[in-house]
Amino acid sequence: MQLHIWITYALTCCAIALSPGPGAVLAMSHGLSYGGRKATATIIGQEFGLAFILIVAGAGVGSLLTASMWAFIAVKFCGAAYLIYLGLAQWRSKQAPSEADALTAPPASWRKRFTTGLLTNATNPKGIVILVAILPQFIDAHAPLVPQLAIMTITMSVVDTVIMHGYAYGASAFRRVLRSERARRVQNRFFGGLLMGLGTALFFARRIPTT
Repeated sequence: MQLHIWITYALTCCAIALSPGPGAVLAMSHGLSYGGRKATATIIGQEFGLAFILIVAGAGVGSLLTASMWAFIAVKFCGAAYLIYLGLAQWRSKQAPSEADALTAPPASWRKRFTTGLLTNATNPKGIVILVAILPQFIDAHAPLVPQLAIMTITMSVVDTVIMHGYAYGASAFRRVLRSERARRVQNRFFGGLLMGLGTALFFARRIPTT
């Protein structure tokens, strides 16, 4: 991949990562609930999910979602239902652990945070559709595909990891302000409502029309 193409792709990755979406909401939610360092498990899971959809889209399997209405609908409903489930669980959850009670009420396990991040990205058909539309713009048809996909996957993952940590640590900075029971209840309902809203919006996502 030529340098100027890679730079353009990296900037595109920044724009995608900075745009509001389930990953950003989840990173902020876990950063606020558990702190930026513990949100790393969630973000690592998100990057594995992102790598999955990059490979799916880049290998051409993702084109099935744009060509087949039923395939797209099936994945869309699974992703939307999972986001609504996460949002409802966040809405109904007890107050997030504060720094004072962290020793007696530890946050969700590393595995659970990782899995939540993984499924949030891997079940997002909108992300696959966006990548199906974007990746061909940067792939050289006359060069080997695997090295290009490797470079693009690593670049996207690194950029997204940095930006998601920015979201998580930025939200974590407000933990001391939001120690009260009422503030933490509002926090859970705010992020839970956002996730449910994103899941509901995903039901209305449209596939890219074929030409």
